[in-house]
Amino acid sequence: MPCRIEDFLIGLIMWFKNLQIYRLPAPWKFDIEQLTAQLATQAFQPCSNSEMQSQGWIAPRQNGDLVHSVNRQLLLQLSTERKLLPNSVINQVTKARALEVEEQQGFKPGRKLLKELKEQVTEELMPRAFSIQRATAVWIDPVNGWLVIDASSPSRSDEVLKLLLKCIDQLPLESLRVNLSPLGAMTDWLAGNEAPAGFTIDQDTELRSSAESKATVRYVRHTLDPKEIASHIAGGKQCTKLALTWADKVSFVLTENLAIKRVQALDVLTEKSDSHHEDEKLDGDFALMCGELNQLFGDLVLALGGETKPE
Repeated sequence: MPCRIEDFLIGLIMWFKNLQIYRLPAPWKFDIEQLTAQLATQAFQPCSNSEMQSQGWIAPRQNGDLVHSVNRQLLLQLSTERKLLPNSVINQVTKARALEVEEQQGFKPGRKLLKELKEQVTEELMPRAFSIQRATAVWIDPVNGWLVIDASSPSRSDEVLKLLLKCIDQLPLESLRVNLSPLGAMTDWLAGNEAPAGFTIDQDTELRSSAESKATVRYVRHTLDPKEIASHIAGGKQCTKLALTWADKVSFVLTENLAIKRVQALDVLTEKSDSHHEDEKLDGDFALMCGELNQLFGDLVLALGGETKPE
């Protein structure tokens, strides 16, 4: 089986945790039936006995379609299955086989035979390899032109984009670009001990030197002393990560690459979700998340000098 839907529901109820943000034209015109058919060309299939990894789209909701729509907001889900077959295990079995061959023929096998033995062992062990599965959620806002991937790293996000671009020919997707460098803006906010309008500075931050040493100072759940911070900045360090709260509703960590991590909906929002029916709760939480994050993105882009207009 790909991924238990119960696991994903729990994740979504808690909101997307890490946001890799991209831009689409606003509004982005699409046909949901056509989009579903396009994703179906890369639908998830479990690993075969000879495959180490398999990726594909699955329905975000049990027995649902590959594209789940709530109030014109779209939810997709990529499933990845990977087999775990450590090299140490392969090498151990290959070594044992090589010893058997040596006993039979009276001399050690050469490089070519060792390579063949290793390939044979790998093929034999593959069906017995342990599989791990993970799901990556994708939110598309065609109204306001956002595409957001719940991924903690660009490499994980790239996996999603690669498969999405295989399915959708000429997808007009771009990176989010702003006029102010997040690195410089966050450093300025810390230096002045003042967050932009609508935001407050929290107790987690990271400052890194631009020198070759890359000396780094991290504050974790620690009061940010203005004098200490000023001293670090005067010494050539810049803010690479900064914990912020937006509108007393959502806390997160902004990074120098314009990724948003450790997203958490605060009590004022989670109290709004009171449905006990699983499907209704999924849709309600998704709609709430889309609405709030859309506003957060707008305020954050404004705080970073607005979007860079394409030439």
